[in-house]
Amino acid sequence: MRANRWPLFTVLSAVLLSAFLARARQEPTSSPGPLDARAIEQILGLSGSTVDGVFKVTKPRSDLRVTMDGFPIPPRMGLTGWLAFRPHAGGAMVMGDLPLLESELQPVLTALVEGGVEVSALHNHFVGEQPRVMFLHVGGMGDPLPLARGLRAALDAIDGLRASRGVPAPEPEVRSELDPEKLNAILGGTGDYKEGVYKVTLGRPGVRVAEMGVEVNAAMGFNSWAGLEGTREKAAIAGDLAMLAEEVNPVVRELRRAGIAVVAIHNHMIREEPRTFYLHYWGVGRAEDLARGLRAGLDRLSGGGR
Repeated sequence: MRANRWPLFTVLSAVLLSAFLARARQEPTSSPGPLDARAIEQILGLSGSTVDGVFKVTKPRSDLRVTMDGFPIPPRMGLTGWLAFRPHAGGAMVMGDLPLLESELQPVLTALVEGGVEVSALHNHFVGEQPRVMFLHVGGMGDPLPLARGLRAALDAIDGLRASRGVPAPEPEVRSELDPEKLNAILGGTGDYKEGVYKVTLGRPGVRVAEMGVEVNAAMGFNSWAGLEGTREKAAIAGDLAMLAEEVNPVVRELRRAGIAVVAIHNHMIREEPRTFYLHYWGVGRAEDLARGLRAGLDRLSGGGR
């Protein structure tokens, strides 16, 4: 009987060792060091800030003149690029989103590939906008400074193409007459109202999502947001909902019941656990009705998307 215990012991040891190695691949082996945010800013040519352990820069596409259903689409309604760096044991994890004209897409992809930056998604956020805009999600893990240089090459490609188009027309003023307090009360958040756009961002604090073992928090893009412009009687709403797989269709049903168009459902990451999806929407109608329709969709998320 004693001799028969060794094969079982060997099997159990192999299983435990395999589990340990798998966990080691998923989790950093040491505490991450601080990012050199100043060096990243100098490379990118953009100023940023650190929130919840994430250093983030934004790049509004104020050079674009995009319209949809008679409404101008300013940067605060979804035309702002962003890049975020989160430290981990091997350096940093990078994520970001770049809004691009179709003519900018391939030059930017080439710059990213040559700069060692990964591409994780390419898709639309609107349907019927003029001109058409695509959104390119980027990522990477490793030494943050080479990654920043690869991203800077992509930004330079955008700037070079913009310069070739000449000086853009003056940015139209967005005129809105909205009641931010009522919108905050309906949506259950604290939005801000500036440049003619009411905007609110809601995280998913009750849901933990990790990409290659590194947590992806709201500052890294795992969040829902909404923007409204116009008047109380005729407004436009646009935004993005971050969802788990089982939440997708309940959210779609609520938005359609409210007359809000679902314009895209897609991924932003490649290796995330659990699997996540992002839904982009657009609607025109009374501002408070649009907010209530969106609230119904948010209520289908675990924790109400708060």
